[in-house]
Amino acid sequence: MRSAQPVQLIPWTVNTRSSAIVTSFPRPSGPDGMTSPWLEVQVLRRGPARLGEMRPTRDQLLAARDQAIPEVVAPGLDVLFCGINPSLYSGATGHHFARPGNRFWPALHRAGFTSRQLRPDEQHLLLAYGLGITNLVNRATARADELSTAELRAGRDRLAGMARRYRPRVVAVVGVTAYRTAFDRRAARVGPQPERLADSGLWVLPNPSGLNANYQLADLAAEFRALRESLLDAH
Repeated sequence: MRSAQPVQLIPWTVNTRSSAIVTSFPRPSGPDGMTSPWLEVQVLRRGPARLGEMRPTRDQLLAARDQAIPEVVAPGLDVLFCGINPSLYSGATGHHFARPGNRFWPALHRAGFTSRQLRPDEQHLLLAYGLGITNLVNRATARADELSTAELRAGRDRLAGMARRYRPRVVAVVGVTAYRTAFDRRAARVGPQPERLADSGLWVLPNPSGLNANYQLADLAAEFRALRESLLDAH
C-alpha cells in the first residue's frame, strides 16, 4: 500500500464581494502528482459564524431546522464528497460535518487528503486540495432518519446533475445506508461501486458520525485512504 504523501499549499488570494468570496489559487503541489492548474471559484457564505468564535445555542440549533448550507464545489475536482444532510449544528454554523464528535475532518487528514486537519470553518480550503462537499439533501435536521425516501431519491438525481456539471473524478457518498436508499442499491457495500454517476466514478464511505460505532477513527481513515490510493493509482 502506497503511503500518503503530504502536500504543500501555495498562498492564495481572496476578494470579497458582498456575500460571496471569489477565490483564485493553484491546487497543492506534491510528490504524488495530484496537481492541477489555477482555478477560479465562487463559494457562497451564509452569515459570519466561525466555529472558533461561537458554539450555537439551543435556540440557534432549533432555528437551524430545515436550513440549507453552502456547497463547496468547483469544476474538475478529484473528489466530491456527498454527505447525507446537514445536522442542526451544521445548519446553525453553515459548515459541513461541524457537529463535535463527527470524524470526517480527522479521517480526511489521516488518509492523506489534507496536509493538516482542517476545521469545519476552513471548509473552503478543501478546493485547493481538489476536494468538495455537498449533500444528498440540503436540509438540516436533528437526525438523518427524518428524511423521506423521496427526498433521498431526489437527492440522487440532483447529485447526478452536479456530476454532469462539475465533472469530478469521483463522487464519494458518505453513508452507506443513505446510499442504499437514494440509489436503490439494497446490497451496496462500502467501497467503489460498479456503476458511474454521469462520467464520475462512484464510491461509498462509512458515515463518520460519532454515533456510528461500527467504525473507529482508524477504520474510517483506512476507508478514506483506499479512495485516495485509487486516485493515485489511476494517475
